[in-house]
Amino acid sequence: MNTQVLSDQVLLNNYLSGDCAAISQLIDRHSRRVRDYIRMMVKDADVADDILQETLIKVVRVIDEGRYVDNGKFLSWVLRIAHNQVIDYFRSQKSAKTINESDAGYNMLGTLRFAERTVEDNIISEQIEADVRRLVEHLPDEQREVVKLRYYSGLSFQEIADQTGVSINTALGRMRYALINLRKMIAENDIILS
Repeated sequence: MNTQVLSDQVLLNNYLSGDCAAISQLIDRHSRRVRDYIRMMVKDADVADDILQETLIKVVRVIDEGRYVDNGKFLSWVLRIAHNQVIDYFRSQKSAKTINESDAGYNMLGTLRFAERTVEDNIISEQIEADVRRLVEHLPDEQREVVKLRYYSGLSFQEIADQTGVSINTALGRMRYALINLRKMIAENDIILS
C-alpha cells in the first residue's frame, strides 16, 4: 500500500487535471487549521463554520477560474482569504449595530453607536489603516511626504511648508492632489473605509 503524502502543489495539479478527489484531500488537509484560525478571531463556532464554508467556496472558485498562482504557499493564501472573510463578517456586524435617524424616530445628527469599540472594531480599523498606509506608499514622493508629515507626524501645513522648503499653498496643493489620488486608488482597489 502506498502511503506517500502528496504535496499541496501535486494535489492542485491533480485537481486541475480532472481529479476531483484531489481538492477534497487538499481541503481536508488544511481545513482544521483554517477553522481554528477563524474560531480564534470570531469566538463563535457556528459563525466560524459558516465563514469556513464561504472561505472554501471562494478558494475552489478562484482555483477553478485559473486565478490562483501556485507559489508553494497554499495554506498562507487560504488563511489570507479566511482573514478577509472574517473582516467582511465584522464589517457587516458593525453596520448592523448602528442606528440612524429614521430608525430612532428623531434627529441624532447621523448614526450613533451604542457600544464601546470592540475587538472587531479594532481589527477592522487596523485593516483599514494598513490598506491606507499601503496606498500612501504609491503616491508621488512630494505628495507622500506631505501626507506622512500631516497625518503620521501631526504637523500643521505651515510646519510642513517650513520643513519641506515650499510655500504653504504648495503644501496644501500637494495634500489636495494626494487626497484625490488616494480616493482614486481606493475606488480602483474596491477598498471599503468604514
